[in-house]
Amino acid sequence: MASLRRERLVDTATELFYKHGYHATGIDRILAEAGVAKMTLYKHFRSKDELILAVLRRRDETFRNWMMREIEKRAVSPRERLLALFDVLQEWFRKNDFRGCMFINASAEYGAPDSAILAAACEHKRLLSAYIEQLARDAGAADPAELASGLTLLADGATVAAQLNCDCGPAENAKRAGATLIAAAVPVN
Repeated sequence: MASLRRERLVDTATELFYKHGYHATGIDRILAEAGVAKMTLYKHFRSKDELILAVLRRRDETFRNWMMREIEKRAVSPRERLLALFDVLQEWFRKNDFRGCMFINASAEYGAPDSAILAAACEHKRLLSAYIEQLARDAGAADPAELASGLTLLADGATVAAQLNCDCGPAENAKRAGATLIAAAVPVN
C-alpha cells in the first residue's frame, strides 16, 4: 500500500510539474490531487526537491525507453535510425499534452551549478546523446561523438521551438539539417 501511495505521488507530481512547472506547482496541490496526506509525502521524500528528482528519474527511464523503441520500430539500419529520431520527435510534438522537455524545463527553473535537479537533467541529456552516439558508431560515422553532439543539439532546438509553438516545422527542419550532418559524417555503403 505504501508503494502504491508513493507511485501515485510521483505520477501526480509528474503530470502537474509537466503541465504547470516545478516552482508553480505546490506540494499542497500535489497532495490534494494524489489524494494522500502530507505525512505520506514526507515518509517517502524529505523535500519537494527529492520528489522532483524521483519524477525526473522516472521520466528519464520512460521517455528514453519510449524513444528507443519508437526509433527501432521505424528503421532497421543505424543510419536510418539516426534520421528516425526526428520522426519520433515529430510524433511527440503532436501529442495534445506536449509541453516541451521536462529536463530542459527543470534546468531553466533549477539552473544553479550545484543543483541536484540540474545534474539529473544533464544526466538525461547525456544518456540520450550516448544512445545517439552508439547509433552513429553503428552507422560507421568517422566521429560518432561529434555527430551525436550535432544531432542532439538539433533535437533539443526542435523541442524548444515546438514548445514555443513556432510555426517553423521544427522536427522537419531539424531532420533536414540532421540529414546533412549524417551525409557528411557517415559513408554511404
